[in-house]
Amino acid sequence: MTFDFIYVTAASPKQAHEIGRKLVEERLAACVNIFEAMKSYYWWQGRIEQANEAVLIAKTQSNLVPAVIKRVKALHSYSCPCVVALRVGKGNPDFLEWIAAETKRVAGVRKSVPQRERAGRSGSKRSGRK
Repeated sequence: MTFDFIYVTAASPKQAHEIGRKLVEERLAACVNIFEAMKSYYWWQGRIEQANEAVLIAKTQSNLVPAVIKRVKALHSYSCPCVVALRVGKGNPDFLEWIAAETKRVAGVRKSVPQRERAGRSGSKRSGRK
C-alpha cells in the first residue's frame, strides 16, 4: 500500500478548517494539519498577485487521491485550487498502518482496528500522529 500527503492552499484559515474537517469526517484523510498563516505570491491572469492564505496537509492512501482532489475542488472557493499529492517514500510503519486503518478502502470498506490498538491511537492531539 502506498501513501500520499496532499498539499492544499486555502483562501482563509476558516476555509482550511472546513475542508480539512470534511476530509477527515468522510474518511478521505486520516489526519489533516493546518498552517493558518502563509503569504503567497503567484501569477494569475497575467499579473503577479499577493494573498494571505492557509495551508492544509492531508494524510491519505494513494488510491484515495482522486477522491480527495474531487472533494477539495467541490468545497473550495478558488476556481483553480492548489491540490497536489506528494508520495510518501518511507515512514514509521505503525503510522502508515494507522493511516490505512482510518481511511476508506477503494471499495469503501475500512479495515477494523482491534480495540487494544485503537486505545493507543486515539490519544490526545499530542500523540505524535500529526
